[in-house]
Amino acid sequence: MTSRTEEEELAAIKEWWQRNGKPLLAGGALALAGVLGWQLWQDRQINQSQAASALYQQLVDISLNGAGEPDAAKVSELTGRLNKDFAGSHYAQYASLLLARVAVDSGRLDEAAAELRKVMDAPADATLGEVSRQRLARVLSAQDKTEEGLALLAGEAAAVFVASREELRGDLLVKLGRNAEARAAYQKARAAQPQEAGLGTLQIKLDDLADGEAQQ
Repeated sequence: MTSRTEEEELAAIKEWWQRNGKPLLAGGALALAGVLGWQLWQDRQINQSQAASALYQQLVDISLNGAGEPDAAKVSELTGRLNKDFAGSHYAQYASLLLARVAVDSGRLDEAAAELRKVMDAPADATLGEVSRQRLARVLSAQDKTEEGLALLAGEAAAVFVASREELRGDLLVKLGRNAEARAAYQKARAAQPQEAGLGTLQIKLDDLADGEAQQ
């Protein structure tokens, strides 16, 4: 009786294994593959980030070396590599902002505008989007396209960007001779600044407008 029970148990185990053993092994293999795949993906992301960081550091060293005008061709080359190999990444867009700065310093405003617009149209985050928007507005104004630059600043900005955007709007409005609108923009910028922030040049701009109006 005992022997027959053991045989029945053995048969039951074999039957269970036939039903469940292979699926369990397959599931375990898939789980292991998933873990390994995730680790490989993470390693690849880390390696890519490190490579982009090293390339960007080269760009910063060349652009901000403080020893005269940077090598514009080298700056353009490194920016191109970042945009090709790490398109859309933060590092690639930081590179575009740096290239735009170098281009502005060299008087190549069309090139600067193109780089800034590229970032603004598909920013990696909200900060890059706003920074590129404001810088592009300034470049357009320098190209005597102040109305076009002003149009970029229409609408509401996120709270953290209101002060800088409104001050810039005021600057462009002053250039267009629309002083009443400029004063309103400056006042909005002042109201958006944190209390601990000094008014600095913003108050000077408001005072200049008041002086100009008093002399009229």
